Amino acid sequence: MPAGAIVAIVVVALVLIVLLWAVAQYNALVRLRNLVQESWRQIDVELHRRHDLIPNLVETVKGYAAHERAVFDEVTRARAAAAGAGASVAEQAAQENVLTQALGRLFAVAENYPVLRASENFQQLQNELSTTEDRIAAARRFYNANVRSLNTKIETFPTNVIAGMFHFERAEYFEVEDPQVRQAPTVQF
Repeated sequence: MPAGAIVAIVVVALVLIVLLWAVAQYNALVRLRNLVQESWRQIDVELHRRHDLIPNLVETVKGYAAHERAVFDEVTRARAAAAGAGASVAEQAAQENVLTQALGRLFAVAENYPVLRASENFQQLQNELSTTEDRIAAARRFYNANVRSLNTKIETFPTNVIAGMFHFERAEYFEVEDPQVRQAPTVQF
C-alpha cells in the first residue's frame, strides 16, 4: 500500500473521529438543555399549585380577620404578579419572593387569631401550602443541578466550541431571596 493511501486513511479516520465526537457533544448539550426545560416545567407545576391554594387561604383568614384588608390585598397582588408569565427565570424568582414575603405577613396576621389557627380548614390549607413549598424546594434543587450541569458543559473546553457554534446559552438559576431561607437556624440551649 502506498504511503499516500495510508496518510489519506489516517486523515479520514481522524476527521471521522472528530466528527463523531462533535455529534456526541452536540447531543449531550441538547439532552442537558431539554432536562433543564423539563425541570423548569416541574417547578412551574408546583408554583401553579401554590398559586391555586392561596385564594382559599386568604378567604379562610378573611373570615376571622376581615379588618386586615391591606394584607389581603398585598397577597392578592403578589399572587397575580407571580401567576402571570414571567419573562425569565430571574423575574419569576423575584415575583415568587415577593409572594413568599406577603404570605409571611398573612401568617403573622393569622397568629393573632387563636380560633383561626385552631380551624381545621386553616390547618389543612397551611399543611398543603407547606407541602407545596417543600415540593417547590425539591424541584428548585433539581432544576439548579441541571442548570449547573448545562452551564458547566457550555463553559468547558472543548465542548464550548460546539456550544458556541450552535448558539447554546447558559441557563439561569432559580434562586431564593428570602433571608429566612438563607439564614442558618439559631440553636439555643
